[in-house]
Amino acid sequence: MGVANAWRFSLISANLASLHQQNGCNGGTNKQYVLWRWRFYASQRRKIPWSLICGLMLFALGLISLFTGHVASDLEWYSQRLVKPSLYSKLKDGIVRRHQPIDIWKSRYSKYYHGCSERRKKFPRARSERSSNGYLLIAASGGLNQQRTGITDAVVVARILNATLVVPELDHHSYWKDDSDFANIFDVDHFISSLAKDVTIVKRVPDKVMRSMEKPPYTMRVPRKSTPEYYLDQVLPILLRRRVVQLTKFDYRLANDLDEELQKMRCRVNYHALRFTKPIEELGQKLVMRMRSMAKRFIAVHLRFEPDMLAFSGCYYGGGDKERYELGEIRKRWATLPDLSPEGERKRGKCPLTPHEVGLMLRALGFANDTHLYVASGEIYGGEETLWPLRELFPNFYTKEMLADEELKPFLQFSSRLAAIDYIVCDESDVFVTNNNGNMAKILAGRRRYMGHKRTIRPNAKRLSALFMAKNQMDWDTFARKVKSCQRGFMGEPEEMKPGRGEFHEFPYSCICEKPVTDEEHKDRDHHLDKASAHLIAKLQSKAREKKGEKKFKKKGLVEEPITSVDIEGVELFPD
Repeated sequence: MGVANAWRFSLISANLASLHQQNGCNGGTNKQYVLWRWRFYASQRRKIPWSLICGLMLFALGLISLFTGHVASDLEWYSQRLVKPSLYSKLKDGIVRRHQPIDIWKSRYSKYYHGCSERRKKFPRARSERSSNGYLLIAASGGLNQQRTGITDAVVVARILNATLVVPELDHHSYWKDDSDFANIFDVDHFISSLAKDVTIVKRVPDKVMRSMEKPPYTMRVPRKSTPEYYLDQVLPILLRRRVVQLTKFDYRLANDLDEELQKMRCRVNYHALRFTKPIEELGQKLVMRMRSMAKRFIAVHLRFEPDMLAFSGCYYGGGDKERYELGEIRKRWATLPDLSPEGERKRGKCPLTPHEVGLMLRALGFANDTHLYVASGEIYGGEETLWPLRELFPNFYTKEMLADEELKPFLQFSSRLAAIDYIVCDESDVFVTNNNGNMAKILAGRRRYMGHKRTIRPNAKRLSALFMAKNQMDWDTFARKVKSCQRGFMGEPEEMKPGRGEFHEFPYSCICEKPVTDEEHKDRDHHLDKASAHLIAKLQSKAREKKGEKKFKKKGLVEEPITSVDIEGVELFPD
């Protein structure tokens, strides 16, 4: 109606202006004409009977009521049958799942997911060595898990270039000073055979090819996170011209976001083709069995607290002038590192948790004093004095050195082989916990997601740091409740991370599929959600009663009033 009135008014104004311009002195006549037109429009509008308007409105409301009534009554039926169960469950349990109590040992939703990295039939087979575009040499960089990412990406790059991959060369010159070769750590024959359909892999460039080359292999370093297009534009022409190309310092040199088939290939390499040698695998499994013989369930803690790692972080850990001097001297090794504020880094969540803080976090989450811990670590800054608070909180404290004595001696000179043993035990543990966000933490987090979403706890360092600094100002129950609140979303639940967020090695979303849910499983899931809903409502009502002061009413013997949605509004379920 408002639009119609505005349009009519504009029309009359336009007519008035035109008449005034055309007739000049005939102003009185024009005014009478305009007035007549205005009365005409007004009389025409009054001719519409109000009964007709009311009838139309009632008819429209009836139609809307009829439609929405049918939709509302059948919404759940349509949702369950026309929408995928996974989508339906997300719509139904979005809030409840975030707030229901968490089983600290195992996610109740892990059984609905599984790893899926099989080759599709349409994915072409690898080119033979003879018909490939040349030979690709890879020099990996860093420690065991950093090199693992490089090896995984090297296979994918070879596929992109249609090249024959030579078994990668491991880093012998980094901080770890380990001269182990690929065949000393990984089962090289299994690596070659399991990937035969994806990429042709050889142990070395044939002598005939090397003798026929006029120049030595071309060596180059590609930028970090390079796209497939970069390799095709910049590396492939050189490979075609020189026949052999070596890529150096190869770690994180391939883009995170790739075609789905290439992402699945990454998973086939990382989780199936890279198998440890028999001696490493056997000793790692022995340690797992020894932990299981002492306890049905155990936690593996990856504790990065080496002096060089702490110096690199630029954080302060409470060791006074001695710590500042020692870590400051180590930090001088990296000339390009900027000056950092230790307090600022801690507030930003960039500082790894201390062993004591890890222990406090685990106890606050609900792990009992008699829980068995396997601690995977290198040299701990401060030694036993630093570890003592964690041992006090968890007396059942074990390391590979404690579980294996003579059996460990052949590996003691090789840091990468020792790291491989820790990797196996951490992978097989019921719960994996890390105090940092380094390469091993990311690699194992991704593997455990792929292998069935085994419980993996990452500390929410940004929020926990402030809580640890204020822990002496609150009682234990309050501290524990706040830790649980901080760790929501950091407990390794299936839907915690969004696809594409973080490193693919940490969350291999393209390789994780949701299992079809049977009717029985659907009922079981709904049962859990209904219980969680009841728990959530009870908790909200309890907090609302406290807010209204109903404890006083009970003492006076007054009848309780029912809690309404207005009472619940604004109540924090998990206060900070």
